[in-house]
Amino acid sequence: MEQEEVRDLREALRQSPDNIPLRRYLAETLVRLGRKAEAEEEYRIALQMAPGDMALNLGLAQVFYDQGKHTEGLVLVEALLEADRPHPRAWLLYARLLLTQQQGAEARTAYEKALIADPGLADIVLEAELNRQAPREADKVRLHAQPGSDDDEEAYVSVERPGITFEAVGGMESLKDEIRLKIIHPLRHPEVYKAYGKKIGGGILLYGPPGCGKTYLARATAGETQSGFIPVGINEILDMYLGQSERNLHAIFELARQHKPCVLFFDEVDALGANRSDMRQSAGRHLINQFLAEMDGVDSDNEGVLILAATNAPWHLDPAFRRPGRFDRILFVPPPDEASRREILEILLRDKPQEGLDLPLIARQTADFSGADLRALVELAIEAKISEALKQGIPTPITTRDLQAALKKCRPSTREWFLTAKNYALFANEAGLYDDILKYLNIKR
Repeated sequence: MEQEEVRDLREALRQSPDNIPLRRYLAETLVRLGRKAEAEEEYRIALQMAPGDMALNLGLAQVFYDQGKHTEGLVLVEALLEADRPHPRAWLLYARLLLTQQQGAEARTAYEKALIADPGLADIVLEAELNRQAPREADKVRLHAQPGSDDDEEAYVSVERPGITFEAVGGMESLKDEIRLKIIHPLRHPEVYKAYGKKIGGGILLYGPPGCGKTYLARATAGETQSGFIPVGINEILDMYLGQSERNLHAIFELARQHKPCVLFFDEVDALGANRSDMRQSAGRHLINQFLAEMDGVDSDNEGVLILAATNAPWHLDPAFRRPGRFDRILFVPPPDEASRREILEILLRDKPQEGLDLPLIARQTADFSGADLRALVELAIEAKISEALKQGIPTPITTRDLQAALKKCRPSTREWFLTAKNYALFANEAGLYDDILKYLNIKR
């Protein structure tokens, strides 16, 4: 029926080729059927006869956007916005096009202009992407702001809205179950937890070798719960001025409290919460005391604030952080197992030219490789193929042999970490904190 409709419309246009409304209807029908290139051609023909027609111009710009021709779309929409009274949909499309150029602030302005002209154009999907790229002033906090400072490079921490969930995380099933119990279930079934007087919140410390997906897992946790996500690094906290680091930390916790439920993620937390017994300067101790007070919610309510932290060196973290109500769940994030390595390789090689890849074989041969190590392996193989293509003048697909050749140049970065971790697990493990390391290494105490 759809093919017949298009055929009938084309036949009608043969009889009346200058009928602009009919040609526009054909273009709109082709868009509806997913035949964007044909629709573009019809819009172009119609615009030759009526170059100032707003509906035709908007239709062509939308087709440009749908086909990924963002530069062409921007040029056309910017011309439409020069009119005295631009169409509200032109502002909406302009916002979408600006987002493709990573111009979040400008996109938010365009979207707000579209809504002022026509509130019915509200788009929750677009708003979510705007919040991710360009948070509102209420969704971010300014840091390192000294009185009278003229520094143009002030730091901001903002609330993100991750779009990934646990489905995007290969393996780690036991870790996911722990996070579900501690974070996800309390948010989805608050009445059950309240019935038992259990607060919604608390902290989980993720530790393990670098490059094994701790940060990615934290983002997926926020996406799984549809919560806000605030990633915090040491550069956002530490400040040279006395007392400013503590103020920065407090401001970040306050931002999380204002956007409950919210996942507050501290990367390299051992740099912020190092063991106070190892410190000579009082400034570091004051920062740790502030951190502990914020986690306890001494002067504020932390219910709904979910704290995740990652570290490669949990043995350097002050023991006070492991008390109940703080990081009372400490989870080991090991290198991906064989099944997970295969899944990671599939993702890394997706959309790459390939032929006869034996990924199960490569997965078996990459024991102890982290996700970052696997990425480096694939990058080495690709670089070799590019060099070969430049010499021969013909690009060729990636094969199993190419990956194995790259494998000879790669070594798992996790092994060095395990050499250090094993010593702590054997000789500084009175509470059984590092038993998971021994289990992974098949060492019996």
